[in-house]
Amino acid sequence: MIAMTTAPLHTLPTAARIETAAQILAGIALIVVLQLKILAALLSGLLIHQLVHLVTPVFRRAGVTLSMGKVLALTFLALIIGVPITFGLVELTSAIMRGVDDVAALMQRMADIISTARSQVPPWALEYLPSNTDELQSAAARWLTDNAGIVGLVGQDVGRLLFHILIGMIIGGIVAFQAGGRSEDNGPLAQSLSARADLLGQAFSNVVFSQVLISALNTTLTALYLAVFLPLFDIHLPLIKTMIAVTFIAGLLPVIGNLISNTVIVVVSLSLSPLVAAISLAYLVIIHKLEYFMNARIIGSQIRAKAWELLMVLLVMEASFGIPGVVAGPIYYAYLKNELKARQLI
Repeated sequence: MIAMTTAPLHTLPTAARIETAAQILAGIALIVVLQLKILAALLSGLLIHQLVHLVTPVFRRAGVTLSMGKVLALTFLALIIGVPITFGLVELTSAIMRGVDDVAALMQRMADIISTARSQVPPWALEYLPSNTDELQSAAARWLTDNAGIVGLVGQDVGRLLFHILIGMIIGGIVAFQAGGRSEDNGPLAQSLSARADLLGQAFSNVVFSQVLISALNTTLTALYLAVFLPLFDIHLPLIKTMIAVTFIAGLLPVIGNLISNTVIVVVSLSLSPLVAAISLAYLVIIHKLEYFMNARIIGSQIRAKAWELLMVLLVMEASFGIPGVVAGPIYYAYLKNELKARQLI
């Protein structure tokens, strides 16, 4: 993430040394974000920061001041983003607190689905499926006992992720509100770091815009499969509109979004037959393999990078940091290219 210079740091002019120091600090910070697993906080902060700058001009056209425009933009974003998140958390808490009756009903529904599946799977697979609700409950209890530590860690991870997202949004809103002030009041290093943040914000915007296009493409191909291809063979899945909506919304999340939407579609397909589920899985795998290269082309066109460059970045980042590296890779690479362009090196 660092644009290197050709001369030793101590021989550079003062301004160049400050610029290089800021780039080194920015590069270290981006690596630390992945090492400390706080990428969600960074991305949510960048999202709010860019949305504030996008929405503020709309309020400014009404004649309000810049500060008031940012206040109105932050209020608007809090309503459309914060309220749904809060409502979702309240609903989740309510669902947990409703108690045993809902759990029993869920178990009964799962038992019904499994009973239907028993008539559709090969005989050799029957021994792996519970035969009734009691057996299902016993299996669930055994699994929870054997994996209590894992379940606890998953709950902690989800809570930590939500906390990181919330804190990132708050920081992004504060930074966006304070941005645009008198830069001469800051020291030269602070001004240079602010310039690095602007370049990172531009990179984030370009990649996010590309992700919207990618999600639209994925949704279109999935909709053709669910609403056109399967009905041609007299296969009608339930909840088609819901699955298409989930595909688009989840597709806005790089990598993990596809896993979410694919899981939903395959599970719903399983309600008809294992064969339909297998066909759905095969189709989704094929189109996502094709999209892997299309993604590189779409994102590459936004940040002016060739497809092979992004594929190499994704490969290296995945090997180094796993899934978070795949998510951060295009943004980090776009930021690197912005730094190089700023120095007229490319």
